[in-house]
Amino acid sequence: MSVWKLALIALAAALAAHLATIFAAPYVLMDAAMERISRDGTVVNQWLHPPRTSEESRRVVRPSPDVAYSACVYDLREGPLHVTASAWDDYMSVSVFADNSDNIFVQNDRQAPNGVDFVLVHGGQEPPSTAAQIVESPSERGIILQRRLAPTAERFEAADAARSDDVCEIIGR
Repeated sequence: MSVWKLALIALAAALAAHLATIFAAPYVLMDAAMERISRDGTVVNQWLHPPRTSEESRRVVRPSPDVAYSACVYDLREGPLHVTASAWDDYMSVSVFADNSDNIFVQNDRQAPNGVDFVLVHGGQEPPSTAAQIVESPSERGIILQRRLAPTAERFEAADAARSDDVCEIIGR
């Protein structure tokens, strides 16, 4: 076999490996994040409210100590998911990420001054007729991340109280 053929084979193999990595990486990274956040899949379709971030926190890459985070790993195989986040008097946002890390929905306190309330569906699932806002996920699984500005211990306690009634659950449970 000639040197040129070997070089072409090596180039093709390198290109294939590169493309496979580029396309697979978001799914692999999100799967790892979902496993970690959901405590190895034991806590799904419900909000998790971790304690206040400190310099030892490593669950979220470089977490801000000024933000109260909540996360919900979702799995829509059992049906649509109802998601709420109560109103907050400062910056607050709710973001939905598909299983490939695409941000498919975001709403903040300016867009939803009375709080966030939507139904997340996948693949033709029927949301309840009472749903005011419907978000369609391209994947069955993903992560919903909630952030509330809470720069002091007192504001974190207030954020913790505000998010205590938030919902992230399969409809009909």
